[in-house]
Amino acid sequence: MKISLGAINYCWDKATVEQFYDKAAQSQVDTVYLGETVCSRRRIIKFQDYLTFAKTLKQSGKNVVLSTMALIEAQSELTELKKYIDNGDFIIEANDMAAVQLAKEAKLPFICGPTINNYNRASLDILHKMGMQRFVMPFELSKTWLETVIGEKKPGFEIEIMGHGYIPLAHSARCFTAKHFNLSKDNCETICQKHPKGILAQTQENQNLLRLNGIQTQSASFADLSSEITHMNDMGVDYFRVSPSHIDCVELANGLVNKISDPHHNSANENAEKADVNSCNGYWFGEAGLIKR
Repeated sequence: MKISLGAINYCWDKATVEQFYDKAAQSQVDTVYLGETVCSRRRIIKFQDYLTFAKTLKQSGKNVVLSTMALIEAQSELTELKKYIDNGDFIIEANDMAAVQLAKEAKLPFICGPTINNYNRASLDILHKMGMQRFVMPFELSKTWLETVIGEKKPGFEIEIMGHGYIPLAHSARCFTAKHFNLSKDNCETICQKHPKGILAQTQENQNLLRLNGIQTQSASFADLSSEITHMNDMGVDYFRVSPSHIDCVELANGLVNKISDPHHNSANENAEKADVNSCNGYWFGEAGLIKR
């Protein structure tokens, strides 16, 4: 099993993004995903910037994947998507069926992202024939579901699981961050850049419930399946993804690389995670997602 870094879901400033990918280039992770996946109004990092980061990461020996938008709503977003398809160097992570279709037409291998609803082996086999090399399991599915999909013989495509990070639960045409500040979506002032980890929403009983990140609604607690790495490896899972929520996630990913190479390895990050009560893992065990077992 290998460790990957997912695309940054938040609207970080350019200096922080540059620092993050500089650290990623020096890290032990195998694969780095990058690209704007949440909102096309976030123009702080442009497509050419992502290409520059991608080429630097590739020169550092990383496998690089360009991630595409999860919700295509306008012609301008479709035009931007075509830039990703026609990049000429890197495969893509398709997070919308429009990206799957364009990749197929361009005969470009692709990775099927977690926001595409794949709930059975038959649909995955069809996508594999269309050029899918790897699929990322939808967040809300369980290890029991995955065992059924794998069956007795490992599929011809690779399998990746989002093992650490806040879970994107939904994408909406509306922007809840802009709405929170009484701004319209078209004149949002990119207000989400002031909330690099989203806005925590609580119940009336002050219980953490959700995390608002522009048009994306995330879990309030972060998923942590690091204790399941050995089992996933035995199942035949190929990649364990860390979804970045802060720049230090690179060190966390390095700790997971060490854990795979030495199952008895116990990093400082791992000890900190064990003590963190804000994690959850319920979906993996077929229970409510916010539960921690």
